[in-house]
Amino acid sequence: MGNASRKLLIGLSPRILRQVPAELGFCGKTLQYLEQSVAHWVMSLGAMVVMVPTVERDSRIRRADIEIPDYVAALDGVILQGGADIDPQAYGEPRTHAVAPMDVIRDRFELALVQSFVAAGKPVLGICRGLQLINVAHGGTLHQDLRLDGVTDNHHVESELYDRHAHGILLEPNGLLAALHGPVADARINSIHHQGVKVLGQGLAIDARADDGVVEAIRGTGPGFVFGVQWHPEFHDGRDPTLLPPDPLMRAFLDAAEHTRTPPL
Repeated sequence: MGNASRKLLIGLSPRILRQVPAELGFCGKTLQYLEQSVAHWVMSLGAMVVMVPTVERDSRIRRADIEIPDYVAALDGVILQGGADIDPQAYGEPRTHAVAPMDVIRDRFELALVQSFVAAGKPVLGICRGLQLINVAHGGTLHQDLRLDGVTDNHHVESELYDRHAHGILLEPNGLLAALHGPVADARINSIHHQGVKVLGQGLAIDARADDGVVEAIRGTGPGFVFGVQWHPEFHDGRDPTLLPPDPLMRAFLDAAEHTRTPPL
């Protein structure tokens, strides 16, 4: 069966749980897992999803005989989901009091994943932490806490509300989101993050900002599809009709994957 007759195959990087609650079992083990909303979002538009487990050669994690280029060759695109803060040492800054729990093993693997997919010209979509990874992978830096760093007085995360916390955004007129949604004057998104872009990485452009100026979407300026959103579009599931529809962005990502997939032999 040639590539043209199969569904697109999209890799989704997992979150990592090292302190497993007792009620789940797996005493002393590490879990890698997906929150199903992202996978179902991709699948609802006709693509297949596989998890890309975090592995690293130079670590205490036992590694199988597989390299990141193997993932790049096998997959048509990759999505980076949310999770723990990125270690500031990854972008050349000391850790401050504003940094939540981190996972440097995941950081190193996903940064290499981004760089490898970008180098191969295959599409990358980052969600929340995924946007931040894209920025760091391109040499950018992050605010370790938006409020404690004095960037804004607004709350970009409300733990009790979680994905029901929302605010407005401004789409850049010449950006991808503006092209996908048209001139939306009152676009709104959910907000579940305390960090954000500080110095924008090379080869990236800002695609949307919050009302207070915080960067909410970035895109690559090169020939490939590289895009990151600071919100969680997978949670824009129709419960709140005022939120920006998620599917146009996913369709653009999958269209890029279709365009760049390896042609059949």
